[in-house]
Parts: sequence; C-alpha cells; structure tokens
Amino acid sequence: MLKIARNTALAIALMGVGAASAQYPFLDLIANNVVQKYGAASCEQLWERKGKPKTPQEMELVQTLRNDPHMRIVFINKIAAPVVNKMFECGMIP
Repeated sequence: MLKIARNTALAIALMGVGAASAQYPFLDLIANNVVQKYGAASCEQLWERKGKPKTPQEMELVQTLRNDPHMRIVFINKIAAPVVNKMFECGMIP
C-alpha cells in the first residue's frame, strides 16, 4: 500500500512539472540554450563571460523572472543542476 501511495505521489509531482514546463514553451527554449551554452563552454570562456555586462535580452529575461515568481521557479529548476555542476567543475563556486 505504501508503494502505491509513493508511486501515485511521484506521478502527480511529475505531471505538475510537465504542466509547468508546458505553460512556458519559450522559457523551455531559453533554458535549453542556457544549459547548452554552459555545457559547451570551456572554463576559461565562462570566466571571461562572468565579467562582461549582460545583453539587453538577458536583462529583459532577468526582469521578467523577477516579476513572475512561478516562471522563475520553472526556469531555475530546469537550469540549476547542469549550470551549477559546470560552475563547480570550473572552480567558480566552492
């Protein structure tokens, strides 16, 4: 019985993630681009980019994410693991 309840809860949680993702299809595209950009970049390239100012499109995205907490959660949940892992590999975070 416990196994059925756990599987049901997992299925509901996964459906929620899928529904949130489907709600912002453009955000999925941006998040995938961010993940690819970090994955393909060398550590040296990431260190160089860190000091440069953001593009107008990046600033607009940041403002949109600040104004929409739900969208921000969906975006961060999509990019967090791959980006933070790359930053760790490059010594950008302890």
